[in-house]
Amino acid sequence: LALGLLSAPGAGVRGQGAPSPVAQTFDQPIAGARSPRNANYTLDATLDVARRRVTGRGRIRWRNISGNTTADLRLHLYWNAWRDGNSSWMRERALAGAPVERDDDTRGAIDLESLRVRRADEAGGAWHDVLPGARFLAPDDGNVLDRTLLGVDLPEPLAPGETLEIDVAWASQVPPTVARTGYRGTYYFIAHWFPKVGVLEDRGWAAHQFHAATEFYADFGVYDVRLTVPSTFVVGASGAEITRTPGPDGTTTHHYRGEDLHDFAWAASPDFVERRETFSSPGLPPVEMRLLLQPDHGGQAARYFAAMAAALRSQGEWFLPYAYDRITIVDPAFGSRTGGMEYPMLITAGTRWWQPEASGELEDVTVHEAMHQLWQGVVASNEVEHAWMDEGLATYTTARILEEAFPPAHPVVRLFGGFVPIPIRAVTLRRETDGNRLPGYRLAPDRDVPAAPTFRAWPTTAGIVSYNKTALWLHTLERYVGWDVVRQTLRTYAERWRFRHPYPEDFFAVATEVAGRDLSWFFDQVYRSARIFDYGVQTFASSPVDVAAARASEAAARPAGPYRTVVVVRRFGEGVFPVEVVTTFDDGDSATEQWTGAEPWTAYEYVRDARAASVAVDPRHVLLLDVNRTNNTMTVAPRAPEAATAWSLRWLVWLQDLLLTYGLLA
Repeated sequence: LALGLLSAPGAGVRGQGAPSPVAQTFDQPIAGARSPRNANYTLDATLDVARRRVTGRGRIRWRNISGNTTADLRLHLYWNAWRDGNSSWMRERALAGAPVERDDDTRGAIDLESLRVRRADEAGGAWHDVLPGARFLAPDDGNVLDRTLLGVDLPEPLAPGETLEIDVAWASQVPPTVARTGYRGTYYFIAHWFPKVGVLEDRGWAAHQFHAATEFYADFGVYDVRLTVPSTFVVGASGAEITRTPGPDGTTTHHYRGEDLHDFAWAASPDFVERRETFSSPGLPPVEMRLLLQPDHGGQAARYFAAMAAALRSQGEWFLPYAYDRITIVDPAFGSRTGGMEYPMLITAGTRWWQPEASGELEDVTVHEAMHQLWQGVVASNEVEHAWMDEGLATYTTARILEEAFPPAHPVVRLFGGFVPIPIRAVTLRRETDGNRLPGYRLAPDRDVPAAPTFRAWPTTAGIVSYNKTALWLHTLERYVGWDVVRQTLRTYAERWRFRHPYPEDFFAVATEVAGRDLSWFFDQVYRSARIFDYGVQTFASSPVDVAAARASEAAARPAGPYRTVVVVRRFGEGVFPVEVVTTFDDGDSATEQWTGAEPWTAYEYVRDARAASVAVDPRHVLLLDVNRTNNTMTVAPRAPEAATAWSLRWLVWLQDLLLTYGLLA
């Protein structure tokens, strides 16, 4: 297994060598649109709740907007990841120590029943049946048993600018919820559910197998979708609902249409309670917010709307206005494991029956998924190869929004199987640590190099690189060059790459341009390497220059100065970053040194009348990537008893409250 997963290091990876100017030569918007609209889907699907199946038929119009002629077509069949235990997705989950057990009744699958193609300029001409010659591809790991990526040879090559029509019929077995799709009871969340054309770039097909630690990548187009479900079901989906047509068999067909989207997901349940509000803010377009709520979460609707409104407002004021006129928020069914996912114009969030506002959890997940409407929804980076470009940016911007728009949150301990929450109000969650997910980053700061394709990262640590580390280095950059520079960088990047596919180099180029300085030294370390940052105090001493005179002064109860103070600071990690070193003296004065941080160590010496009290490396916490802040400060007089007393009292009060709670419920 390990050899299979790690073989062929160059296979399926674009971006070897020098970058091209753009991912696709002809990625300009077509007339009257905001995107190239080169992957357009007209789909008609039916949900059979008795058999847990989705059957569908559709027409896809796909235009080659790369600079190269292609002789083949590639289709994603994501649900085959759960067909059996042989898929790369299942193998990676097992490798990570979290296998997914499936029996014959709970497997997901997608089977093509027909697949025909013809050139669009041959409308009315003969269709070519390409299904018999179709083959499963494994460009990433050579797993011949993986069936999540299909390749078919075209009857004749398709040149740049030419369009292919694809006629496809399929049947999908809906799995019990896995990877945030499937069913739980009468609740359905249906994502990556149809045969989907991969992305053809100038460097070749950027179409990968489905991996356990990565998500998706697709071109923009128009989705015109008809969903037939039981009439008792409430439906939410990407796009806008055009019509509802009752059928003679107790079903209703919901017709949705979305323009300039790169995906389409939907949810259906007879239990949804529908709520609507309109977001409005000066200078920003209104947005209809539709909430599909679980019946027992009715009291939390206002929190959902407030969180979404905060995200839309900040996105619009800081970067770009939300691109569409509506958004649907799905409150997932309990135990469905479908919360916290983003699709164009639709997100899943998540809460509990008892969710204290002090936790901030509902707000966190809602804002995070809402920010994905920009980072990946509109600025459509490749989540499979460069997940940090959307997950990291979403984590960073979410933490800043939460800090500005909501009261500080507190950690929550859950008792009795997670049912009873107890906020620990003595501890406040902070953006620089908890919002940026510093504790998780510390677990494996050097496990993977972010510049490597995300799907090649170790399954359990890919998220640490994509979410945690990126948020930390962006916040570090914010404190180093200023929020205005970072905000303008993100705004310019979004304006330049909306409805397109940027590479990492495109983001770094914008950052350097806006900052007006060379930042390659920083990006080389945080992106192109796995260097650990750790600065600290090695030695700190402050003693009288004249020991004999000091003793006499002490006997006479007079000041013993002057004092010689020696400070030795050290770079314990490989990462290099300029830091301040501040020494504070008993008379309240201080000395500040600017250390480049390049040397393994450096020493400072002072002779002053006052004795030194403390020293701190990076006291303003600019370098948030520092993995060990406990060595950043030192005092001449030990203060451990004070800290122990303060924390002991806090935790004793917490323990008392916990015991009282148990006693009340006993």
